[in-house]
Amino acid sequence: MIEKLLPLQFIKKSPFYGSCQGMRYRLRRQEEELEVCIYPEPFAFDATPEEKKRYFTFAFSEEGYEEALALLNREYEAGTWPISPLQNDGDIV
Repeated sequence: MIEKLLPLQFIKKSPFYGSCQGMRYRLRRQEEELEVCIYPEPFAFDATPEEKKRYFTFAFSEEGYEEALALLNREYEAGTWPISPLQNDGDIV
């Protein structure tokens, strides 16, 4: 489960990238919206093909931020995310 990330003010100035057991995500400000992109491991955002990325938008506000976190958790729980080849039972090899 993904809990509170960085303060929304951080995302106002710079995109935030994260991952949760096979699911990667990016949060960034686009004008007055919060854009969320989720995509599978193992590649970084720029190296992942566009067809594997899914985008969502929310209001750039605390409420929109909470909705984005809820979306990340729903998508993680609903999906079958690949485990990185660098991991074995959650341990880095």
